Amino acid sequence: MYQLLKGMTIVEGAAFVAGPSCALYLAQMGARVIRFDQVGGGPDARRWPIGPNGESLYWEGLNKGKLSIALDFRKPEARELAQQLATGGDGLFVTNFPVDGFLSHEKLQALREDQITLRVMGWADGSPAVDYTVNAAIGMPAMTGPADDPRPVNHVLPAWDLVTGSYGAFALLAAERDRAASGKGREVRVALSDIAATSLANLGNLAEILLSGEDRPRSGNNLFGAFGRDFVARDGVRFMLVAITPKQWNGMLSGLGIAEQVAALEQELGVDFARDEGARYVHRARLDPLVEQGFARLTADELEAKFAAAGVTWSRYHTLHEAVSAEPRLFADNPVFEQTAHPGGARYPAPGAPARIPGEERGGVQPAPTIGRDTDEVLTDFLGLDSGAIGKLHDAGVVG
Repeated sequence: MYQLLKGMTIVEGAAFVAGPSCALYLAQMGARVIRFDQVGGGPDARRWPIGPNGESLYWEGLNKGKLSIALDFRKPEARELAQQLATGGDGLFVTNFPVDGFLSHEKLQALREDQITLRVMGWADGSPAVDYTVNAAIGMPAMTGPADDPRPVNHVLPAWDLVTGSYGAFALLAAERDRAASGKGREVRVALSDIAATSLANLGNLAEILLSGEDRPRSGNNLFGAFGRDFVARDGVRFMLVAITPKQWNGMLSGLGIAEQVAALEQELGVDFARDEGARYVHRARLDPLVEQGFARLTADELEAKFAAAGVTWSRYHTLHEAVSAEPRLFADNPVFEQTAHPGGARYPAPGAPARIPGEERGGVQPAPTIGRDTDEVLTDFLGLDSGAIGKLHDAGVVG
């Protein structure tokens, strides 16, 4: 953890990916994050992947470095405590609870006028959604997959969740910065649907179909609009190869020894592939066989040596299990990771903040808490309750 946000306190009442990742990023920059959960765990407390003792590795990963207080939301006293937590301290609250209800911004602002609430939503109109359903609605699964198979292809990365979490952290800090100048609190709503729609528009995808009147056709593993695809070496090792810039393109031709064949194709077609990356995509059916032949002549080790010398952009395909040992830059030799003992009993590397800040000391990785571990500490230090009041809350089952 870095200490850039030291002194800032954020309260989190959220489940799944977007809200917890938003607060995680803030915690990794030094903010104190207090998370509240239902006693016994909320809807994401046991999500897969599961560790050897039945613990949710997902929950441990998204809640590193946070404090945990457990409340029984079935009780009105617990809901009142959640409101006090959300509006206490710096009045910065991250949540994906419904717009209406006991954690609505209107109810919180009635308790604290300058309250800032960052609310993660599915659809902006309040309809429920998760990453997979938003992704299906916006058409991404129809863009990927084999050209001869019309079935949609889902991806395993919750991209809109993660982008929403990142954007939410930015939006919360922007609101806090404005409040410091104006004294004004506000609610900021960030919907997965809006993140997906604006992201595709920012990348030109929306304009592409509006101006052409057609959906982009699938092209398998080919990189759209440039040159890139998976190819197999002589010994069966599969590589991803990308050539976008002229330097990358010329390095690829040199490394594979196919410059003469490609030059002949350019003359035949009347194009200059080095200058026109789009032409490489248009004529991929003619280029791909030449590259395949270059790969088929060389083993993986020979290709790697030639690619390194020629400045080619490439990577071997790995499973995640293979990547742990094959790519030490990702995990084993990456200072972002630290061997950590986790609350479920397992010990494995966990990441801190992915940002690298030269000259700033990177603090140690703090593991996730067990649910409710910090209940008494939060009630005492954050809400100012004495031991007698806390004991009564425990006796009544309001906290756990």
